[in-house]
Amino acid sequence: MNNRIEEIRKEKSIRQEELAKALGVSRQTISSLETGRYNPSIQLAHKIARYFGLSIEDVFLFEE
Repeated sequence: MNNRIEEIRKEKSIRQEELAKALGVSRQTISSLETGRYNPSIQLAHKIARYFGLSIEDVFLFEE
């Protein structure tokens, strides 16, 4: 599963540390999400999308 977290975060001028704190995760988790080394739980995916004011589908790209 690919995502647009880094792209969206940079568009909004948000640092990894800021995003991590807002979501209650580590900066390493954000880094791993952005590089595709970690797939989030549905709860975390929802929190990320809600934080950016987007739908999960706008942030995460599901390939069939």
